[in-house]
Amino acid sequence: MPALKTEITEIITGLALLGDASLEQALRSHPPATLRNVDEETWTRLCVAHQARSHEQDFLAAWNNGRAFLNAQEGLRGRPPQLVEWKGRHRDPGDHAVPADLRIDHVYLVSCKYLSKVLHNASPWALFERLLGGSQGIRSDGDWFDEVAPAEHQLLYQTVRSSYAADLDLPQAVRALSKSQRNELRLRIPKDWSAESAGAYAQLVVSTAERSATRWTEGLGSDRLRSTMLWRLLRLAPAAYFVLGTGPTESVRLRVGTPWDFAQAFRVRSFVLAVQPGGQARVGWTAEVTEIESGQERIVAGHVEIRWSHGRFAAPPEAKVYLDTPHHRVPGYWPLQ
Repeated sequence: MPALKTEITEIITGLALLGDASLEQALRSHPPATLRNVDEETWTRLCVAHQARSHEQDFLAAWNNGRAFLNAQEGLRGRPPQLVEWKGRHRDPGDHAVPADLRIDHVYLVSCKYLSKVLHNASPWALFERLLGGSQGIRSDGDWFDEVAPAEHQLLYQTVRSSYAADLDLPQAVRALSKSQRNELRLRIPKDWSAESAGAYAQLVVSTAERSATRWTEGLGSDRLRSTMLWRLLRLAPAAYFVLGTGPTESVRLRVGTPWDFAQAFRVRSFVLAVQPGGQARVGWTAEVTEIESGQERIVAGHVEIRWSHGRFAAPPEAKVYLDTPHHRVPGYWPLQ
């Protein structure tokens, strides 16, 4: 079930599109018929939270963003829609899903992002080998640490096992850990682990970052592949969509174009990968882009962190992709007009 804050930011944004004069008026006793996929239980939870004033800023931001889209020239131009569909907990079954939380009149797609710089949460194979080319949510490829840094991964496991879990019945090889054994081990590891364990982890981090960057670079052997990689990282989808949310200091209201839109406006001059320091295995990515009409050079950058899911050794590592450039400066993202 989505968290309450997620429900507020997404559903209230959609509710604001329907033309009611105020949020209080919109939160009537039952969800309106034009707002689909919101059940009575979820609706009651929203009403209770609003009455308790427990998420006042989230309600206000979502309402204001929805009203802005209702009145925008690139949005609804003051015309309340006949249908607003909330995606909710349902996943899109397609390989190249548009990251939308709301669909309006079967046409407008809206993503509600609040203080989030996360672009993807993929398996390392999906990013470094398949280049996000479909089915990027698959998690069954195995353990990336074993794939690119098996010796360093095994050394860290042996160090941690002897330091914190010598009494547990664990296998000699890290790759032989079962799900339940992983969880047992995770619970034994303190937040601040020993100098020996920290040193072994540092070796794993460096090796994983370097070899991941090498794998990624090897897959990007042409200008076309590098351009496509940038489009996928930035989540440029086959259909344009809108992002309504908040940043650290202001609202985020953007139209995200398609790869076709991007290619009409920009040329990718370079796409560079580099290992970066940090507590996790980290690979930075930077693209230099030329704006065709003005000739202006633009830079967009981000990074990938390769880290365990749900804690140390709890599950195979994931590749979390972050956007470091402010959203409004990203080529292919246009301010909502």
